[in-house]
Amino acid sequence: MTKDEQRYKQAKWDVPLLFEKSTPGQIGHWFPVPEDAIVQEVGSVDELVPENMQRKKHPDLPEISEPQIVRHFIRLSQMNYSVTQGTYPLGSCTMKYNPVVNNRCASLNGFTNIHPFQDTSTIQGALELMWELEKWLGELSGMDAVTLQPAAGAQGELTGVLLIREYHRCITKECEQRSEMLIPDSAHGTNPASAAMAGFDVVVLPSSDEGLVDTEAVKDAVGPKTAGLMLTNPNTIGVFEKDIEEIAATVHDEGGLLYYDGANLNAIMGMTRPGDMGFDIVHMNLHKTMSTPHGGGGPGAGPVGVKDKLAEFLPIPRIVRKADESFDLKYNYPNSIGKVHGFFGNFGVLVRAYSYIYALGADGLKEASKLAVLNANYCARHIEEIQGFKLPYSQDAPRKHECVISAQQMKEDTGVTAMHIAKRLLDFGVHAPTVYFPQIVDEALMIEPTETESKEELDTFISALETISEEAYETPEKVKNAPHSTAFRKLDEYRAAHPRTLTLSWRMFQERLSKDNDED
Repeated sequence: MTKDEQRYKQAKWDVPLLFEKSTPGQIGHWFPVPEDAIVQEVGSVDELVPENMQRKKHPDLPEISEPQIVRHFIRLSQMNYSVTQGTYPLGSCTMKYNPVVNNRCASLNGFTNIHPFQDTSTIQGALELMWELEKWLGELSGMDAVTLQPAAGAQGELTGVLLIREYHRCITKECEQRSEMLIPDSAHGTNPASAAMAGFDVVVLPSSDEGLVDTEAVKDAVGPKTAGLMLTNPNTIGVFEKDIEEIAATVHDEGGLLYYDGANLNAIMGMTRPGDMGFDIVHMNLHKTMSTPHGGGGPGAGPVGVKDKLAEFLPIPRIVRKADESFDLKYNYPNSIGKVHGFFGNFGVLVRAYSYIYALGADGLKEASKLAVLNANYCARHIEEIQGFKLPYSQDAPRKHECVISAQQMKEDTGVTAMHIAKRLLDFGVHAPTVYFPQIVDEALMIEPTETESKEELDTFISALETISEEAYETPEKVKNAPHSTAFRKLDEYRAAHPRTLTLSWRMFQERLSKDNDED
């Protein structure tokens, strides 16, 4: 066992459900008896809650002490892996380290105790925060107006393509004619899904030999049917689309609009702006770029920024600042696409993003992008020297906040795949990176270290890949049978993902055990 491998051994506990640990009479917390002055002021609970709404028996909750509850969840957390334990090369795509102070800001009583039905006169601070955040995001992206309403990047995409549809319906009067959305084959999978949900036909653009958008392919595809082009820049192999001005001009000349997928905004904050590249619409993943833990699907926020010509179509309500400098919610936008989220967005995520931007400032955001780019290139240049790994496409071009490594050579030489490598990394205390994306890279490992990883942690990560490469060529079964140090060993991937055998709880597992004695 190598030195790096020895540093990590995941805890394993026999953890029953809290309901199974329940002991009649045990109490975790006493609610205080209301003080007499309070009862005199507002009345007793029996007077406040109508009899037909009062419980007839106690709720079926486990009877358990507070220390048992704390130990239960701590033990569960020790059987999991988090960004607080080690390197998480999924990066801003899913998880980067987020300053604790931003969570603290989001949990302030003044924010957590407000209700979306409150009168706007009582939530001036919250409205001012959102109004300022809109302005900051507009400045950062080069857009004229912003909505904070979408709750995720994919919902931001859907909002954006609905805006494009509405623009062609109301402005160009070519809504029926402009039925096609152009999307590169290296795009995030949500792009074609969002376009299809909005009613567009998806036209896939092949990548060039450099892994970039093929400008000739754009010229061939664009035409009177083109509603727009959805593009990520830097793209999903981590390279900046150097021909973006030519691409923008080609699409605009034919009457289409440009949509910017902001998933990779972490690479360019403060350095350049989508609005200056020629984009008309942009979504920003605040949960990824600006400090909200996101692994596993939420919570998120995907604000959308637009140029002036699209502002009238943004979702309602819009936050406005009145002549007396107070803030309000305005609904009177007759050309709006309507609401895309309940109330006003995921407010807690917005507070974290506000805190992140406020703490870093303009210079700090630029520095974060520089470090993210530096770290990605440090990884790319060292890993491409390891046997079995290759940096595909545009080898001489600098990577931005991420690099995509191909393990195709290692697979051909040893049978060890990208998935095997990802699982073996867990034994070294490193979370698995994204694998098999983008699809234009065979045996892809997408590595996104972000600005928060130190050189020491990156060196440990690179060293682990060197060890895995040596193992693959000398003892490949050791890699193929990984992980070895986790609380649970290698899962049956087919049964873990199939709807008939997918197990979402311990109780489901026990029920399946009773029906299938072969289960282990």
